[in-house]
Amino acid sequence: MEHIIEGCIRAKRESQKSFYQKYYGFSINICMRYCQIQEDAVEVMNDGFLKVFRQLHLFTPKHQDLEASLMAWMKSIFIHTAIDRYRKNNRSHPLQEIRDDHDQEPASAEDAMDRMTYKEIIQLVQQLSPTYRTIFNLYVIDGFKHEEIARQLNISVGASKSSLSKARANIQKMIREKDFSLYERRAI
Repeated sequence: MEHIIEGCIRAKRESQKSFYQKYYGFSINICMRYCQIQEDAVEVMNDGFLKVFRQLHLFTPKHQDLEASLMAWMKSIFIHTAIDRYRKNNRSHPLQEIRDDHDQEPASAEDAMDRMTYKEIIQLVQQLSPTYRTIFNLYVIDGFKHEEIARQLNISVGASKSSLSKARANIQKMIREKDFSLYERRAI
């Protein structure tokens, strides 16, 4: 792995190609969490890889496991690249795009969520508006605090908390609707 990294630092195309192929799946999964359309995710991912290649000479492993340290560093770059894209696309009115496709309901969908795969959960998250999806991913999946989210997205902490709450409610509603439609199909 170290020889591929060294080749990437020296801008060797073959090393960059190997690096890209090795981390394609890892990176596209991160980007797909933030983008509803795969073409957008690929664009974010490719922008992220450009940043990785430009900054790879600055990478310093944080612990003994070089690959784990590299992946954590890359994850941060891909997340911030997705945030940059979000900000660019929502510059004039960042919270205006928030919509309530699903009314909030207090009932819990935790049992249904326990039966769902990661892929099914991500598919539900992708149905959220860009604002809800971004805040949900940053907070729930990537572990950002509301203060960090507010600073990154140029919104208030309260708007971050409110959007997360609405995102969770929308996901729960979608899960209930999914379970109900499965029940209806079984009854027929």
